[in-house]
Amino acid sequence: MSVRIAHAVPEAAWRKSSYSTGGGGECLEVAAWLETVMVRDSKQPAVAQLAFGSEAWSGFVRMAAER
Repeated sequence: MSVRIAHAVPEAAWRKSSYSTGGGGECLEVAAWLETVMVRDSKQPAVAQLAFGSEAWSGFVRMAAER
């Protein structure tokens, strides 16, 4: 497994779920950037970001859709 540090993902790249109401509920934001899928907490975007390779992200999305 390799770890890459994400450098300056532009704000315009981040997408919030259409289910997010903006009323303070829990929500994640996702950005596809330089062959990596980045995930962050929409309430605290500067605190931490997770980076996933495209294969790992595809597997997660597939698993989540089955539930």
